[in-house]
Amino acid sequence: MPRTRDRQSAEGLLPRMEARPWSDGKTITYRYHPIGGKPMNLGTDKIAAMRKVLDLNGQSDSYGTLRWVWEQYQTAPRWLKLAEASRTDYTSAWKQIDAVLGHLQISAIDSPTVARYVHIERAKAPRRADIEKSLLSRLFGHGIKLGVCTVNATIGVEPHGSEPRTEAPKAEVLARFLEWLQKQTPQRQIIGMMAEYASLAGNRRVEFLDLSWPQIDEAAKVVRTKRAKQRGKKRGEVIELVTITPALQALIDRLKVVRAQRGVDCLYVFPSRENNAYTDRGFKTLWQRCVLQAIKDKVMTAEDRFTFHDLRAHYTTVHKEVTGELPNLHVTTATTARVYDRSKVVRRTAL
Repeated sequence: MPRTRDRQSAEGLLPRMEARPWSDGKTITYRYHPIGGKPMNLGTDKIAAMRKVLDLNGQSDSYGTLRWVWEQYQTAPRWLKLAEASRTDYTSAWKQIDAVLGHLQISAIDSPTVARYVHIERAKAPRRADIEKSLLSRLFGHGIKLGVCTVNATIGVEPHGSEPRTEAPKAEVLARFLEWLQKQTPQRQIIGMMAEYASLAGNRRVEFLDLSWPQIDEAAKVVRTKRAKQRGKKRGEVIELVTITPALQALIDRLKVVRAQRGVDCLYVFPSRENNAYTDRGFKTLWQRCVLQAIKDKVMTAEDRFTFHDLRAHYTTVHKEVTGELPNLHVTTATTARVYDRSKVVRRTAL
């Protein structure tokens, strides 16, 4: 049977808008019928739906600006497919872009404008500038889909470019730092054990921030985690099985002691003060405080300072030295070698 007409729910709508009542008699979905195009879903909020239609018809003051495209982009499928860390990074990048370019009509922004922003306005922060250029490229692409610009103005603008880091944490510096952390506050001890886990297992931080005890299978001698940054159809489906070695088992045993001392049945292996999983931002803040305090206490020098992600390179380099081959961290070993192998000595056999 055809859908029952409900003329009352359609009262006050803008031209080419449609109200579609649900079977529950309460909820109403609104749609917009563009000329020659497929109907567009506008959600169930009438006021928000009307605002979207005004934006689409150019009747909003901000319509067509870079800021308007950013607002539209945050509801696009490409944005929703991004990892949480990527969305956070782009949101931070947008704050810088918005202050300079946000009010401009996107169609009026050309390649020289982008080049000046990337290489002059943001010259003191080259790495962040490249991330902001990447976001701009995505916004121009979305603007083309929305019909408010015709070209991607980032094309032809060279990035600053950044070379992969070439130094892995020195073994003696890492050992001294981890030993120092175990004498600090309980939460800093947790951060130290997270650093130790990264150096032993090679996981990205995002892969084990919320690591739970059921993921540690001591009977099978493996730790199960989902590989991050997996592209295509395998996104979120590649499971990494990290074999539990004696060193990793010793770390797990110490973590069990911490869990018992807290007196609660905490789900997470590396819990925060409230026994929840650390957020990425919360972890970064505490990690930076630990590193700065370690330098102040002369546990390490400023020259010896390393990032948490460098621990993944430490794992890769040591794995190659011990086993003679690179670990399986990416789809191709070439990527692993280029990004994480910090070996200074290469061995081979003569004929």
